[in-house]
Amino acid sequence: MGTGTQDILLFDSAQSVENALQMIMPSATEIAAGRIRRATREDRPVVLTGVTAGGGPCAWALERHLEAGLVAFATPEAAKTFDDDLEGVRRMGVELISDDEAARIDGEQVRLRDLDLDAVRAAFQAFDVDTRFDGLALGCLDHGASPPGYSDRLFRFDHLRRVVAARNDLRAFAYLPQELPEYLTRARALMDAAGADAPAVFLDTGPAAALGALQDPQVAAREEQLVLNLGNMHALAFHLRGTRILSLYEHHTGEITAEQLVDFSRRLIDGTLAHEEVFDSKGHGVYYADGEPAGPSTGPSASSGQAQGRADDGPLIAVTGPQRGKLRGSALEPYFAVPHGDMMVSGCYGLLWAFAEKHPQHAEEILDALGVGAALAR
Repeated sequence: MGTGTQDILLFDSAQSVENALQMIMPSATEIAAGRIRRATREDRPVVLTGVTAGGGPCAWALERHLEAGLVAFATPEAAKTFDDDLEGVRRMGVELISDDEAARIDGEQVRLRDLDLDAVRAAFQAFDVDTRFDGLALGCLDHGASPPGYSDRLFRFDHLRRVVAARNDLRAFAYLPQELPEYLTRARALMDAAGADAPAVFLDTGPAAALGALQDPQVAAREEQLVLNLGNMHALAFHLRGTRILSLYEHHTGEITAEQLVDFSRRLIDGTLAHEEVFDSKGHGVYYADGEPAGPSTGPSASSGQAQGRADDGPLIAVTGPQRGKLRGSALEPYFAVPHGDMMVSGCYGLLWAFAEKHPQHAEEILDALGVGAALAR
């Protein structure tokens, strides 16, 4: 579940992965935003129910609704979509109410949730597709419920660091439902929506995109890679040796320029990019897995005249994500990863790898179907 789209892949290990059915649909937050905007146009109250879900577009639409002098109500769980501190939601101008009260209000009823399995099933059933799923692999980006007064950007980055420090592997970001930390409230709500009818796994969208990009043969063939996922909201770069993380940085796609992406990516590889530089420019931060910079590298450096992203002696610069065009023609000379011939579902391919990681009884058939080599699968 992304900011702009929800990317859905129906995988069958008995057939070619290229024949997997796909849907690229509006994200849950975009759907909610559209309903809020409709209420604003019609001068109607907004009634927000449901659970903690992704913000962004729906939060911006709610702000504009309130700025127009219109009324908004929210149940406590739905309100946490906009701020983990409910007092912060009240300060926005939203009135908190119970579910029973919400049902009695004549207004635009907007149910917040990241996963609507009924809608997914209905779409597939319209084409006579069997929707008795054997498993569910789900992903979203979760900032986590940060303590009052603590930066949500830093809290999110603290989570990334903790995971890598505990086990340095992209697949360590995969969780079974019962393993999810309490503070990952959006992820927990997403997994709760999936129910318990089938085995499930959760994976953050950034690592998911990186694991998907590694399934591109040109990316997998290199000993060292920098995989940069440019999502609609977040930009996350991993400097990798296979699935092992040397370093990483995370920023907001809308707050970082193409020139900064080139500079930050080069200096991440060289080990000269400081955490404060990224955080102070409205990003999340930088982390070197070994506690110190990995470089200097033989790859592109901050001072090099030409990026060597595709040179034989340096890491491959692989870019994925819906905003990858931001680096088209840039000095990084990136390789646009297309795992299994399709960039838009890179994250879905990563989710499949995560499912294989957490459900080893299915690992062989999934990894064989994906063509993940033994060296990468270790």
